[in-house]
Amino acid sequence: MIKVVACLGNPGPEYSTTRHNVGWWLADRLAESWGLGRFRPAGGASAVTGEVHGHEVHLLKPLTYMNRSGVVLAPLRHMEGFDIARDLLVVVDDVSLEPGRTRFRAGGSAGGHNGLRSIEGTLGTREYARLRIGVGGPPPGADLADWVLSSPPLEERRAILAAVAGVVGGVDLWLAEGIEAAMNRYNSPGNPGSAQD
Repeated sequence: MIKVVACLGNPGPEYSTTRHNVGWWLADRLAESWGLGRFRPAGGASAVTGEVHGHEVHLLKPLTYMNRSGVVLAPLRHMEGFDIARDLLVVVDDVSLEPGRTRFRAGGSAGGHNGLRSIEGTLGTREYARLRIGVGGPPPGADLADWVLSSPPLEERRAILAAVAGVVGGVDLWLAEGIEAAMNRYNSPGNPGSAQD
């Protein structure tokens, strides 16, 4: 069974440390944890593939820039046996969660996130699993686009990186048991680095 984990961000070294690219931070951590090797260009994404927990896993970093992330996932609509609601996990930054918090969701609106909006438009559905990684919101009067395209200060970066490390097990659980299991275990307010759904 094929599983796809799409971690959203923007290509280019100027974006690598920004809040909008925390999905890519998790992609790197997952590739290391799963022993998948180096990412390579493939179909509009930087990708790596391997067997993880009995599944053929495609770990993707779309290279289309955030607001066109859905383009890379368009082929999934026609992949035989692929169930978007069951087999796709999208990882994004979330300004509504404070740094160090994470949240799995089984579906829902884009919530103003351009990457999710692009995916929803391309796939024609909101019913796909997503993992939101908190980056905190901008201060009053600050521009949201400038905020997500800037780098967090050291203390916040450390909190985000700790959350990224802590949620690898949640992605493992999604692979093994599905989104409901990941939500039930990793969205519990008692777990560090998570936020209640």
